[in-house]
Amino acid sequence: MMGLNAGHVTAVPGLSRTAQLKALGNGVLPLQATAALHLLLDRAQSGPKGATA
Repeated sequence: MMGLNAGHVTAVPGLSRTAQLKALGNGVLPLQATAALHLLLDRAQSGPKGATA
């Protein structure tokens, strides 16, 4: 559901349910991070708004 492999957090031995939820809650979704990086790279490559050549 979050774009992580099955068992990414739940297959960690000794990690309680509370700790699993905390780890997921503090994480960045991989797909969301990818989208943000693409947006930032597009903006960086296009230069400042209103610039004329």
